Amino acid sequence: MSKRVKIGLGQLLVEGGEPDRNIERAITMIGEAARQQCDIILLPETMDFAWTHPSGMEDAQTIPGKYSDIFCEQARQHGIWICVGLTEKSGDRNYNSAILINRLGEIVLKYHKINLLDVEFPFYEIGTTLNCVDTEFGRVGLNICADNYADSLPIGHTLARMGAQFILSPSSWTVDYSITEEDDPYEEKWVNPYKVLSSYYGIVVIGTTCVGYIVGGPYEGKKSIGCSLVVGPDGVMGQGRFNEFAGELIVTEFDVPERRERGTQIGKMLKARGVEFEQPLMN
Repeated sequence: MSKRVKIGLGQLLVEGGEPDRNIERAITMIGEAARQQCDIILLPETMDFAWTHPSGMEDAQTIPGKYSDIFCEQARQHGIWICVGLTEKSGDRNYNSAILINRLGEIVLKYHKINLLDVEFPFYEIGTTLNCVDTEFGRVGLNICADNYADSLPIGHTLARMGAQFILSPSSWTVDYSITEEDDPYEEKWVNPYKVLSSYYGIVVIGTTCVGYIVGGPYEGKKSIGCSLVVGPDGVMGQGRFNEFAGELIVTEFDVPERRERGTQIGKMLKARGVEFEQPLMN
């Protein structure tokens, strides 16, 4: 029997270089998600300092550490699972990280973003691991934002091959300042790649992004405009408003998909459904 999960997408205003204010807004939204009896709240990518903000290079914290401890305490206080993107200091390196925290306030999974954009290279190191974790809801995989670009979907394919029943993806989707709701570019860039993973494997892919104008760093002057997504095998199941001012909690509830096939059974299932993968080229 499948389990039902209620997820809140915490589509936050994230201000560059303002971790205290950003975290305070996140705490407010966590409380709202708990009041609405969400099982999980998913927060955006690098929501402490904001994506590629220069302040994170010097002021990033360890995990566990100052900022992750706040979210662990919030999870304990509200009895809610929290998935959040943070800037992580690890030795002399920084990572664009995502953590998953259980109801007891324990970090049960940590991930470092792999598919970094060129502009991210001065700020973050490339991650070297990919994993899932078994939870009370089923098996959960983590990735971050551009890991779900069409040309980097092998990351999602791998999580699905590991048995993920749903994927949580803290994100920070940005557009040029002149883009408006009428010009929504995300159908092709985000909805379609999410649909590939969800339709192939029968899983749910969930991404929460931030809102607000970008100040500082290589994308200064652009804006984050929300449009957080929940996509399942039948299409879009939940979506945030497309607007740079649309800070909001989007609540979506769904039955966690069952995964019967494992290992090479997955390839056989896909082939039976007419999905063909290219054979490697031989010299």
